[in-house]
Amino acid sequence: MITTLPPRTTHEPERRAPGDDLRALPTVLRSEWIKLSTVRANAVVLATTAAIGVVATWATAELVTDEVLTVAGVFVYSTFLTAVLAAIASILLFTSEAQHGTLAAALTARPARWLTAVSKTVLALGLGLVLGATGMVTGLIGAKLGGLETGDTSGMLTTALWALVFTSLAGVLGLGVGMVVRHSAGAVSGLLVWWLVVENLLWAFLPAEASRFLPFYSGGALLGVDVDTNTPETLAVALTRTQDALVFGGFAAIALLAGTVLLYRRDTD
Repeated sequence: MITTLPPRTTHEPERRAPGDDLRALPTVLRSEWIKLSTVRANAVVLATTAAIGVVATWATAELVTDEVLTVAGVFVYSTFLTAVLAAIASILLFTSEAQHGTLAAALTARPARWLTAVSKTVLALGLGLVLGATGMVTGLIGAKLGGLETGDTSGMLTTALWALVFTSLAGVLGLGVGMVVRHSAGAVSGLLVWWLVVENLLWAFLPAEASRFLPFYSGGALLGVDVDTNTPETLAVALTRTQDALVFGGFAAIALLAGTVLLYRRDTD
């Protein structure tokens, strides 16, 4: 007896349509927000930013007696430190997952790695905005507690907006550094060594035409604060705020691009 076998059928594995990843973006953003809002370190960074904002401007008002200071002039004094804190917090957005093994699970659940890069970039930008705004608001409070007069407020809004650009881009820069290094202590210490040591040495030895393109110098120049390190030579070749934003934003974009490329090329573990 001859048995006729049913025709062989092939099973094609399911494939993601191009639009599926894009439709998943709101869900991925919500997942990233849950992780961001439930990590206690971020609450500590926010509280530290608020405390620094108050203390910095209050101490300035109390201790500086050889010049006339106003609230409008000092409310951004703590923003440089706020930008560094935004960069550190954004480093931890990525490195904490990479070190604790949750990144592999996240990439397994959503293989389109650009979703991870985009969602964390949005969170880093938002983190920089929140920290920047917090630092300036508490800076206003500290200046008032120090007894300063309000002063000319005509340029405060412009200065505040440029300060938010600085802190937001600092968050993106930190995220890119974290994606490249993938280790919290290494990335944070590297950022701080660059800021506190390397950039200061380069500033001291490079000509003014070159030192104006250093990342944190160009970012800090967005605040419009006259610092002691400025000289007639540096002021003569100073960039506009728009140009400084492009320089600092370029460093942030390069770091993020390098981190995204490595995210695709490296193993998940």
